[in-house]
Amino acid sequence: MRVAVNFSAQHFRQTDLAQQVQQVLRRTGAQAHWLSIEVTESVAMTNPEQARTQLDALVAMGCKVALDDFGTGYSSLAYLKMLPIHKLKIDKSFMDGIPGDASDAAISRAIIALAQSLNMTLIAEGVETAAQLGFLRQHGCETYQGWLFAKAMTADALTQLLASNDSAQTAG
Repeated sequence: MRVAVNFSAQHFRQTDLAQQVQQVLRRTGAQAHWLSIEVTESVAMTNPEQARTQLDALVAMGCKVALDDFGTGYSSLAYLKMLPIHKLKIDKSFMDGIPGDASDAAISRAIIALAQSLNMTLIAEGVETAAQLGFLRQHGCETYQGWLFAKAMTADALTQLLASNDSAQTAG
């Protein structure tokens, strides 16, 4: 199972970020390939050279990188090409109008096509209805998150959910 961790602008200003992550991985016994670093588009684009340096170091350790809130900032496609991004996350604001809002649908289809053409995983955030899920599946988005699947929960509740799913798979 992968764990996604949101990194803030403050994290990215720390010159020893990769070393800090490495220390946490050692201390916890977690593997870098289990870790997906999520950075918002605005954080990555504020100082793209610094973001590239930080992300390159994390990727070299084995971490994956997701560009969160994609489509809401002022990104350049040249920076998207330059940064070591494995995943794009379509911002929830585009999901809110799907499937009825023509602009949200067009933007979402374009982001899906962009991710596919760059061989990136695409994650749709904020999926709350079966109609949104149907639209995303129809247009080739295969990874989703949102309240349609689970509400926000505590770590204890997540542990119980995972244990019950594991028991159901073992029994089935």
